[in-house]
Amino acid sequence: MLGLTFASAPLYRLFCAATGYGGTIQVAKAAPASKGLRDLTVRFDANIAPGLSWKFEPETPEIRLRTGETATVFYKVTNMSNAETAAQAMYNVSPDIAGAYFNKISCFCFDEQKLGPHETTELPVVFFLDPALEKDSTMSGVRSVTLSYTFFAAKPSASSAGGDGKTGAKAKPL
Repeated sequence: MLGLTFASAPLYRLFCAATGYGGTIQVAKAAPASKGLRDLTVRFDANIAPGLSWKFEPETPEIRLRTGETATVFYKVTNMSNAETAAQAMYNVSPDIAGAYFNKISCFCFDEQKLGPHETTELPVVFFLDPALEKDSTMSGVRSVTLSYTFFAAKPSASSAGGDGKTGAKAKPL
């Protein structure tokens, strides 16, 4: 029982990643070879957890996207503080069922982001909606999908406390 308890959280994360359960997005290496027939609205949401002095917003609130078509959108983030800070973005897709068909090719959420005092940067997301969603009857009534991010302050790591300083990727400053 004790072993099952320790294994349950990692197994649940694997299950969510494999199935899209709970709005968990899929990770893809490339877009599908062919486009689908259906267009959906993709909305973009940006949030900051309490205690993180950053400003965060999508550069466009929504786009219209055909299934199988690759899109690149940008989020803009600014460190409003007088000190370098680091944060990690967590993401979700709603409705939850759409997570199984929302495929990211590239995303800033995969890496810790560091910003210097009052630094602003653009963070890209490259994604597509899997054309297989057209065959899922539970997706037939879905007309829009929301991709939501929340930045949380990063926990200090050994390297940030005097190590090599390579705690994560840094996006290209504006």
